[in-house]
Amino acid sequence: MRKTASEHFEYHQLIEVVMDLGRKPLARFPSGDFVLSDQPITSQDLEYATSQVGDFAIDNRAGISRTLHRISAIRNRKGAIIGLTCRVGRAISGSANLLRDLIKDGSSLLLIGPPGVGKTTIIREIARMIADDYKKRVMIVDTSNEIGGDGDIPHAGIGSARRMQVPNTDMQHKHTCNFEDIDSCSPTEKVLIEAVENHMPQVIVIDEIGTKLEAMAASTIAQRGIQLVATAHGVTIENLINNPSLEMLVGGIQSVTLGDEEASRRGGQKTVLERKGPSTFTCGAEIISKTELRVHRNLEATVDAVLAGRSAMYEARKINTYGSRDEVLTVGEEALNNFSSQKHDQLIIDNLLEMYDETPITDKVTSESAADMFEGSITPEASIRLYVYGILETTVIQAIRQLKVDNAVDITDNISEADALLALQSKLKKNKNTRIQAVAKTHDIPIYVTKTSSLVQITKAIRALMSEHSEGSNEVDAEDEMYSSEKIDALEEVRLAIEQVVIPKGDSVELLPRPYYIMSLQKDLVKTYQLQWEKLGKEPNARLRILPFQAQTDEDEEASGTIDTDSESEDSDLSGDMNGSAYIVDRLPLLPD
Repeated sequence: MRKTASEHFEYHQLIEVVMDLGRKPLARFPSGDFVLSDQPITSQDLEYATSQVGDFAIDNRAGISRTLHRISAIRNRKGAIIGLTCRVGRAISGSANLLRDLIKDGSSLLLIGPPGVGKTTIIREIARMIADDYKKRVMIVDTSNEIGGDGDIPHAGIGSARRMQVPNTDMQHKHTCNFEDIDSCSPTEKVLIEAVENHMPQVIVIDEIGTKLEAMAASTIAQRGIQLVATAHGVTIENLINNPSLEMLVGGIQSVTLGDEEASRRGGQKTVLERKGPSTFTCGAEIISKTELRVHRNLEATVDAVLAGRSAMYEARKINTYGSRDEVLTVGEEALNNFSSQKHDQLIIDNLLEMYDETPITDKVTSESAADMFEGSITPEASIRLYVYGILETTVIQAIRQLKVDNAVDITDNISEADALLALQSKLKKNKNTRIQAVAKTHDIPIYVTKTSSLVQITKAIRALMSEHSEGSNEVDAEDEMYSSEKIDALEEVRLAIEQVVIPKGDSVELLPRPYYIMSLQKDLVKTYQLQWEKLGKEPNARLRILPFQAQTDEDEEASGTIDTDSESEDSDLSGDMNGSAYIVDRLPLLPD
């Protein structure tokens, strides 16, 4: 078995070896399972393997002294070992670099991730980093000897950090821990308290907090001014909120009944969920993969947002192919609510406005065409851009990966760019979020609704989205091409009108009728020239008139530079309004390619 495994091309990426009685042994690699022998495993094979490792504790785990490898046993009803899972443990230097800024600040950090994603590897590197790089007193409470390895001498991967092992005591009995009397506590809780009281640590590292009493012990330690770094099983922060045993780590959850006035002001139910108290940890990190994390700098704000039904703010951090950190800030729905209604359109087209220079350009007008300014932002994309509302993005990403459509669906946080909107039904009903629905209607974005945020429901919705998109893909491509052409045309019309008529001749110019979303782009381009505009007519003949400097009266300035005229009579009566006759343009030419 050893010889066969060593000949595999992914030998250095070996994950674990599985030995089950009566079955062929398997080696698990990133590429898949690999059969190590055609001969099934016998009882003698299992006895020989277990004789080479340490004693199995009550959790059916054993190790090899001064290594990070873990051997887990499967027993029959009589207690005999009938299977082994031999997981390879590695200390990977640099695996915690994505979290270095949080660690350096002294923040208490909670790592969340499913089994096998690399939580223990990261927390081991964090312990070494704090002890060796930042010269702090670090104490590791090693529940199952995974962080420091088996044996009395810890693995070199933890650096100069110290390690306390947890005694192998039967923890099946029910008891209540009294933190004033540590003898009443379970072994893990007892070691945690002893670490604080006896060894003066500045930082305590815990792996896999799994019980309510361990969460209580961690909360007690955090209140004593000690930096805490811990891991817990889960996929997202919401999993901890919904876990009765671990909710204390994020402050605890309680049901609150609101008064009639407050319930009416919030526009929701009278009974809501709120955070009970301060969170044990300052910040949290959801481990998506070995190269990607989602960091919540303010864990309390994240919990409050989730309980309120909003999308929380987080940072998506990843390591690119060159090994350097690539950090992207993703803004949730709560950021949208912080903007005033005057800036709503600006938020919707935020990615387009970044193309403009905010400095005044009245004295020096650039000759660069609007088409050139937007050339980089109109790259065609084959994938579907999905805007998620009221559903955790990690669950949507999991559904996308399960359907194996990673290259076909991209999640966007800019609703104006989205091809479809996926929302939770409860978040859209009762007119609670008319702004989101209005924006979707304005941009003609189809809305896909799920009754629950379960993985099954989300998977069905994405499958329906893919099916409908594939049926109408040709039409969508044609619409995108037409929209891009119309956008360039409209912006070029504004530029030529300003540079050839409004500024040099001092005359106003009435533009051609455009859709609302195109006019919003035209307005922003006019603002960059520090000129004013007014809206004429109603849909579908709504259009803009660009006003010269002479037409900027004090009354106009008090009106924030815009005049909204819905009267259709102005379509024909424009002369004499603005210090000179208006310059009417039937069609302004595009600049040549």
